[in-house]
Amino acid sequence: MDLAFNGSTLLGLVIGVVVLVIAVILFLRNKFGGNSPESLAALYEGNDSPLLKRGKYPEADAFRWSNTFLLGGLALSFLLTVLAFSWTTFEEKVFIPEGAMEMDDDIMIEPPRTAEPPPPPPPPPPPVIEEVPEEELLEEDEPEFVDQSIDEETVVEEPEPVEEAPPPPPPPPPPPPPPEVEEIFKVVEDMPRFLSADCESKGSKEEIKACAQGEMLKFIYKNIKYPPIARENGVEGTVVIRFVVDKNGNVKEPEILRDIKAGCGAEAMRVVNMMPKWKPGKQRGRTVPVYFNLPVKFKLE
Repeated sequence: MDLAFNGSTLLGLVIGVVVLVIAVILFLRNKFGGNSPESLAALYEGNDSPLLKRGKYPEADAFRWSNTFLLGGLALSFLLTVLAFSWTTFEEKVFIPEGAMEMDDDIMIEPPRTAEPPPPPPPPPPPVIEEVPEEELLEEDEPEFVDQSIDEETVVEEPEPVEEAPPPPPPPPPPPPPPEVEEIFKVVEDMPRFLSADCESKGSKEEIKACAQGEMLKFIYKNIKYPPIARENGVEGTVVIRFVVDKNGNVKEPEILRDIKAGCGAEAMRVVNMMPKWKPGKQRGRTVPVYFNLPVKFKLE
């Protein structure tokens, strides 16, 4: 005999048992509460039974119910034991569309953004060589000779002191180098995966990857809510979200690469922002940030 009860059914049965026990207690209290010694003595006045002489009244004898209480308690214990062993928790069924991780051929994925260095400054223009006419080359000025000889009578005047110009200000410091932008990989040796404690204990790497992918799909389609506008208009299709799994496993910079409108893209972004930490990707033994393209299929059941 296979019995299975969910939480609400078991709670109702427990409440029913408690109510039944309280009703029995009130019934017995009402039944035995009115049998005071004075009323029982008046009821059996003139009876010469030896049992009454010892103060034993049949109406006040609680031991006559002992067998009933014993059997009732055993039946109640057996019933509670059966209920406890039959308490079954049902796993919530999650609808995962067929081929949830497959992307259609018509989905265009933009190349990942890479930090490009600033372009170098343009080269200076080449010098312009002007042609000098031959007439100007022939017409050279003759050098003027100045007599600079001196004798004893020549008076040499002391030159006036020349004021030295102040030193030029120091040149401004060079601009700081641009911050180094960490490279974000598109494909690495060990791609990042959804982190699940149950999957990490699997055997091979392929089994861990398949288990992690299944847990990720359960998380997505358990938390996703089909937008009412899309449901009313029968909108179906695939939304593609790209995000970065950084070196610490955090999901960052989510963006919509492909949207089918009607609120589906925003709903997929909401679920992606709810994701817990992932296992980061590795390249040559070190953790690196990696792009991850996630298709989210919206399909009416």
